[in-house]
Amino acid sequence: MLMQQLADYAIKEQTSKLPTEVIHHAKRAVIDWYAALLPGSLCPPATLLEQAFAEDLDRGRARLARGRRVTTRTAALINGAASHTVEFDDIYRDAGYHPGSPTISAALAAAQASGASGERFLRAVIVGYETSTRIGEAVMPSHYRYWHTTGTVGAFGAAAAAATAMNLNHEQFMHAVATVGTFAAGLKQAFLSQAMSKPLHGGHAADAGVLAALAASKGVTGALDIIEGKEGFGAAMSVNPDWSKVTKGLGTDYHINHMTFKAHGCCGHTFPSIDGVLHLVMQHQLKPKDIQKITLATYKAGLDIIDNATPEGEYQAKFSLQYTVAHAAIYGSVRLNAFTTERMQETEVREMMKKVVCIADPVFSKGYPGQRAAQVEIETVDGRKLAHFQPYRKGDPELPLTDEELNAKFMELAGPVLGDAGSKRLLEQLWTLDKAPTAEFDFHSSPARATA
Repeated sequence: MLMQQLADYAIKEQTSKLPTEVIHHAKRAVIDWYAALLPGSLCPPATLLEQAFAEDLDRGRARLARGRRVTTRTAALINGAASHTVEFDDIYRDAGYHPGSPTISAALAAAQASGASGERFLRAVIVGYETSTRIGEAVMPSHYRYWHTTGTVGAFGAAAAAATAMNLNHEQFMHAVATVGTFAAGLKQAFLSQAMSKPLHGGHAADAGVLAALAASKGVTGALDIIEGKEGFGAAMSVNPDWSKVTKGLGTDYHINHMTFKAHGCCGHTFPSIDGVLHLVMQHQLKPKDIQKITLATYKAGLDIIDNATPEGEYQAKFSLQYTVAHAAIYGSVRLNAFTTERMQETEVREMMKKVVCIADPVFSKGYPGQRAAQVEIETVDGRKLAHFQPYRKGDPELPLTDEELNAKFMELAGPVLGDAGSKRLLEQLWTLDKAPTAEFDFHSSPARATA
């Protein structure tokens, strides 16, 4: 039974001697999560959820992004949504999945509520990542036809992480993960509008995971074959899942070492095309006026989501290949300022979007999800045809962000929220988490007023 094997791994991991690099990469994941969380905490839906759950604020032992006390489940919910809002959160490529939002949100809430050490918190993050990324791989790519993995697979990561942070025993761990399987949800229809539902998928998964772990700690039981059962998660949400992937390399080949950390603040499916355009623009010192046409050949599963030549509003713009590439060609980046109302309405950006042509390449399409590639061609006004093949995205395991680049990303996104001094203090604490007596952080600097 898969649940038995997952629990065997998780209980062993509570006290195992973890490789130094695994601890290091877990810290990187937490730092990247905070970089996405902090700006996301300043805008909807997080700000609206604080109003909706006001009765849960200023009590409890868990914390929101900037240190406000809150009850455990509400912390997981709000932080989970906030960390998936500005589209800067991490990716496990082979599962098409953002594990940080649900997993770390649940792990931190449970760790703070139970008084867990920084090391136990990191172990919880690792167990959540290793459990959920493998379940995600097993059901991909068919699962992604309708289901948003961060909401569905993320629920398993959240439950596993919360159960580990709370130091649940073998039986309790199995029932926590089993129970959350029936809560797993998140439909991709939410991607197709200006609705706030997509970030709520991360929040719901985190909340469901904490709920399942809390319930299991008191004896609530779940269906232990919920993953592979004949009417279970795999049967209902995928076609021919490969369950061997759930246990392959578990406890030896750590997936948390192979994360993608975003270099752009938008949907990851846009990245190979953005990277390719930036390469050509920089290599040939192109100005916007030099560009006649941009042709982007990439994988169909991504284009099905990001081929939007007429995005309406900030959210759709983050999922528009035409918009993000046009912005990159003009401004040399796609950061938070790419999605201000003024920037999205600029005539130069809108005119550049009209020059972008998107093509689903059959070879690249077959490589999904293991590879995210793009062939980029820019035709110039003076008749040149400039081409570049982008096999991976900046931030993928093959082209990773260095620790220094990750620190810079953190300071860029955290600085406007916590101030430079507060951000540096938090960053130092996150790099020494394994030595911390508790998963508590110092938020006593005065937050700067900022908008995302």
